[in-house]
Amino acid sequence: MKNIFKTFLALFLAINLTSCEDESNLAYVNEAGDFNITSPVTGSSVVLTPDYPTNPALTLTWQAANFGTPTAIDYTVQVSLSGSNFADVTDITSTNNTFAAITVDELNGAAVAAGLIPYTEGGLDIRIKATIGTNAEMTKYSNTITYLVTPYTTELPKLAVPGNHQGWTPGTAPRIAASGFGQTDYEGYMWLDGGHKFVGPDASGNYNWGNTDWGDDGSFSGVLAETGESDCTAPAGYYRVQANTTALTYTETLTNWGIVGAATPGGWTSSTALTYNPSTKKWEGTIALTAGEFKFRANDAWTINLGGDSDSDGSMNYDGPNLSIATSGTYFVTLDLSNPRAYTYSIQ
Repeated sequence: MKNIFKTFLALFLAINLTSCEDESNLAYVNEAGDFNITSPVTGSSVVLTPDYPTNPALTLTWQAANFGTPTAIDYTVQVSLSGSNFADVTDITSTNNTFAAITVDELNGAAVAAGLIPYTEGGLDIRIKATIGTNAEMTKYSNTITYLVTPYTTELPKLAVPGNHQGWTPGTAPRIAASGFGQTDYEGYMWLDGGHKFVGPDASGNYNWGNTDWGDDGSFSGVLAETGESDCTAPAGYYRVQANTTALTYTETLTNWGIVGAATPGGWTSSTALTYNPSTKKWEGTIALTAGEFKFRANDAWTINLGGDSDSDGSMNYDGPNLSIATSGTYFVTLDLSNPRAYTYSIQ
């Protein structure tokens, strides 16, 4: 009989161990509290997008807390990274009601601040904090639920470019930006003057020496190497800087910008030069223009040119549609390339 019992015990343990191995790494919680959240339930989920930031992403309802006497109660919705036991808490909203609607923008900000990875589902632990009185006496907490959130980011990944042009300080260095989240095709415009490197952010988004950095592999043929490499170098000038940390390549193209088109003195044949202003970090010029179309281009050629923002992403597009001016006159023209992948112009 003992042998039969041992056999069944071993089988039971084997089944349960196998079951545990198949479980998701994300642990759901539904811890007890002084009062309960009634909706949503643990395991509910949402995928957030930036298209409708003010739409509700999470609607919470809960029981009233009982302090033993009729009194106004202040409720605060608190979230934290799942499994962290609220070691780092974010207060999303406060109310005297027993319900709250959290917008897409609010929940996304809280999720990213808690440490959830954009475009990847992760868990947020949610609880309601109840207090009374002006000094928040007699704190009570609801039960805790786990809400599964897929956040987003509108921030493009960036690298800092510290060097001789700005004192070798990563925190204040100009940036280059990738084309999208998860991409490594960085681009931006800046003044360079000698040696420089590329520095990535740390987990908190800070740029410091000691983070991952890249430089030339020593061949000075446009090949990047990570950590312990040679400085990249460029003669003084204004450059379009491109770097790909996956392909380990970089290109730095010297540029001088101007305006070209039917509205300009040189027509579509010859660019009218703009002058780089290091104080404003913009290309500027006072130019007599006639009513008509125009574009911006580098080096009096069509290899690099910028037109209208046809995809409405807040940046002028390469080879974009012609721009236009309605009334002839003398104008102050500026081209601002200082914000990577957010290129703008003004004509006044």
